[in-house]
Amino acid sequence: MPEREIYLLSPRALSPETIAVAFAKTSRAPESFREIAAELSDEKSAQFHEKWVVGYGHASVAEHAVLHLAFENVSRVAIETIEGNRLASYTEKSTRYQKWRPDDFTVPPELDGHPLRDEFVDTVRLLFSTYAESLDPTKNLIVERTPRRDNESDDAYDRRIRSQYVDRCRFILPAAANANVGMTANARVIEMTIRKMLSHPLEEVRQIGEKMKEVSKAETPTLVKYADANPYTMETMKELANRQSSIVDLQLGWCDLIDYDKDGEDKILAAAIYRFGEMAYADALAHLKSMKEDEREKLAETLLGKLGKYDIPLRELEYSTYTFDLVMDQGAYAEFKRHRMMTQTPQRLTTRLGYTTPLLITEAGFGSKYEAAMDAADAMYEKLHAFNPDVAQYIVPNGFNRRVLAQFNLREAFAFCQLRTAANAHFSIRRVAQKMYEDISSVHPLLSKYMKLREETWQSVEENYFSKI
Repeated sequence: MPEREIYLLSPRALSPETIAVAFAKTSRAPESFREIAAELSDEKSAQFHEKWVVGYGHASVAEHAVLHLAFENVSRVAIETIEGNRLASYTEKSTRYQKWRPDDFTVPPELDGHPLRDEFVDTVRLLFSTYAESLDPTKNLIVERTPRRDNESDDAYDRRIRSQYVDRCRFILPAAANANVGMTANARVIEMTIRKMLSHPLEEVRQIGEKMKEVSKAETPTLVKYADANPYTMETMKELANRQSSIVDLQLGWCDLIDYDKDGEDKILAAAIYRFGEMAYADALAHLKSMKEDEREKLAETLLGKLGKYDIPLRELEYSTYTFDLVMDQGAYAEFKRHRMMTQTPQRLTTRLGYTTPLLITEAGFGSKYEAAMDAADAMYEKLHAFNPDVAQYIVPNGFNRRVLAQFNLREAFAFCQLRTAANAHFSIRRVAQKMYEDISSVHPLLSKYMKLREETWQSVEENYFSKI
């Protein structure tokens, strides 16, 4: 019998496009991956991709070519598009642990030569100076409430308490604030990202898309060279954006479970029976429905009772979905959007849904300056909105609320609610996660009770961390 082998095709020795071809050829070639790769060159690999990926549309081959891209000094507005891919990995400069310098922001290119440019810059500088001014008073309160540990150095102490005050002050930072983000993705995702960015209504995003294409071509010249602006995306988004809605705002709350699978728990438990049985799904479902309540509880215990803190539930939990209409501050949304196993539809950044005020800001005696900065941003937003609603997003601080529609399954609900209610999670996202857990538990108590959440409620988060929501 042939001996089993497992080994790397290293990107230090082979280009990403060559690795992709080596994997692709195994479907029809009997040789080992090493032997296939040894016969390839960058030129032969390019010819293969030109024929099969580009010519015949076998795009899955491009998924074997992986790139690591570094984006530096791009606005938070642009980062949302960069990170808007499900099948990619990102690490972003944190507003919770790092401090922003006075010039760490982007002026949207659309304002070049425009009468509003100087006023925009002045407003951003006001927000940044208010942010900088808020750091010391909030830090002083945290120092009073957080004793230093024995033999703890100044640096170690500062690192430990930094997020406790910086993550309050971050509410003032606008979406124009710059950040760095690292992206790891396969060439198929890279190509789709470039197309999306080149089709974007904002000039900054289109410029980043052009540069992204340029640097990606250095590693995958064939797989991304045809990535261009997409007329369907551009025209459809433009027409939808131009539809002036006259719908009255009937929002009932900030976290509304607007749809869910009424038989979701039955679907999940029946799928678990189906997986290890030999019957049709309809028979598994009928059998599940015939069970007594205590039998269903025992089945649920079998499915989820042994979950450890870091365990992932079986995939059968994906057969029940939930749809939420949410309103959360932009800082919370920046963390919410990282959960890419969800389907999310965020609305554009706006100041028209009001803003939140962290309790620590008020307790530090900084409330009036905070409100003045937020009001200045609101006034600037309206001026920019009249010029261009997309450009107006740049001036919106993290503390302003944003609306997003989200749909996900119970397996993702476990991942989100458990992670984002942890003690080290930001209080804004803890509030959201606790409320979503409460709503899911109200409709599917049998399975959701196995989520491992800390002892906290969304109401206690509001009471302990906010003076205004």
